[in-house]
Amino acid sequence: MQNNNNKKQMSVGLMIQRCHRWRQKRKQYMDQARQTPDEIERERILQMAEHYGRIVNEEQSKIDTSRDPRDKSFTREEPDEKLDDEDGGFPDFISQL
Repeated sequence: MQNNNNKKQMSVGLMIQRCHRWRQKRKQYMDQARQTPDEIERERILQMAEHYGRIVNEEQSKIDTSRDPRDKSFTREEPDEKLDDEDGGFPDFISQL
């Protein structure tokens, strides 16, 4: 049983690592979009960021369901406030449209 539990923890750990990388990638695209003057290119970049956001949400759901509720060693990673707020950095962009 112990061996199976270790494998499960390793699997969850790998999912957390992937999720973290995808969050970083999404943040990268959001930052890039903020600096892109071309509207069409900005929209394309925002769609890529949204894609990574969906991947992160799906992976986080898998992580949450695979954790043992009694296991307190894994805590849900709090998303960066900037990443959680889809339109957080775009009030100027929206008002310019």
